[in-house]
Amino acid sequence: MAEEEIKLFRSWSSPFGMRVVHALKIKGLQYETILEDLSNKSASLLNYNPIHKKIPVFVHNGNPICESLVILEYIDETWKQFPLLPQDPYAKSTARFWAKFGDDKVMPSIWSVFTSQGEEREAAIVQAKTNLEFLEEEIKGKKFFGGEAIGYVDLAFGWMANLIGILEEIINLKLVDAEKFPFLSAWMNNFYNDPAVKELWPNRDRMVEKFKAMRELHLNKVA
Repeated sequence: MAEEEIKLFRSWSSPFGMRVVHALKIKGLQYETILEDLSNKSASLLNYNPIHKKIPVFVHNGNPICESLVILEYIDETWKQFPLLPQDPYAKSTARFWAKFGDDKVMPSIWSVFTSQGEEREAAIVQAKTNLEFLEEEIKGKKFFGGEAIGYVDLAFGWMANLIGILEEIINLKLVDAEKFPFLSAWMNNFYNDPAVKELWPNRDRMVEKFKAMRELHLNKVA
């Protein structure tokens, strides 16, 4: 069998790209990483993703797949070892629901807390905690969302295990409190420290510096 060509276009800090990095590690796949400068995107990236012009882009034998959750499903369907999604149709559809809930509701609400101040932040905190309460209930009594091993939903929410602590540090606010969210807090710790992903996280100091600058830029724009 001819050797497969696998490439991943991403940035060093993107939580969406990290989903794919983690999935490829779990699957035990070798691949080439192309780190993009998002202020000066490469011709290859624009060629592979001409519609959204975004990372990540996963290229398998010359065929590009865009959007991180779509990429996760492609990887899982192409390489069957260590399944990420359940086989049962209902369980699979439920996993997709939670992943979409994360991208459509949880991530924007937490970002709103991070990029707002005063009364606007207070309202954002209420919404974010409401969304987190749904996750707390879903993860209750489980090590991972899919059971005993990292799966699709864990990868979809994996950014929380790394990024929430960084955002909390920057704005000096505890959003995911272990007393209020004991199961979610335990899951974040389990995911962050799992051997499959632990060594792959981007440098924390660089992340703090980057997201502090992003917050200041956003606040200056709305001031």
